[in-house]
Amino acid sequence: MKLQFLVPCLALALSTMAAGAQVGLYINPVATRISNSQADPDPDPFGFLGPNTTSRTFWGANIGGYYEFFHDSKTDVSVDIRDSIVHGNGASLNSFLIGARVSGKPIATSFVPYAQLSGGFGSSKAPTSPIRVNRGTFDVYGGVDYRFSSHVDFRVIEVGYGTVSTVNSGDFGGPTSLGSSRLLNFSTGLVFRIPVPGVVE
Repeated sequence: MKLQFLVPCLALALSTMAAGAQVGLYINPVATRISNSQADPDPDPFGFLGPNTTSRTFWGANIGGYYEFFHDSKTDVSVDIRDSIVHGNGASLNSFLIGARVSGKPIATSFVPYAQLSGGFGSSKAPTSPIRVNRGTFDVYGGVDYRFSSHVDFRVIEVGYGTVSTVNSGDFGGPTSLGSSRLLNFSTGLVFRIPVPGVVE
């Protein structure tokens, strides 16, 4: 099963696990600035960002959901599962992440701030090669949701920072071995909240 289908299915399944919880589902556009410490050489069949460049913006989507399982007077705690899929210059990065999300209670009536720490793996593919390389990755996020109805939030902004080692010729005995790439993510969109039956919001 492809990851982009697995994540929503897992989130929906979580909604039946316990009372006192709710699930949020989202498919949101994302822009990711990927930067390396040095440029790929030209030519390089495994150059991820392209020759003679150290950074490039990739575009795609975050597909996932969170399971909110703990509440107190000031915070809510969730497990977030997402698949982030981005493309740029013919290259692609697919990051599957599981993380802990802590959100505050609504402030100024309807704004909900949150922070999140996620880890998982990133699968990268260069523009000129069909080979994918899987590496561990982590991301930290901060954002604000605006609660404009009982079941729909507008994700005003989510900003994330992370690292992952993308494919490079050093993976195959080549002369250029790059360190971890830096990821700067920006996302916005809608979140659909599904309360568990019987839970009073």
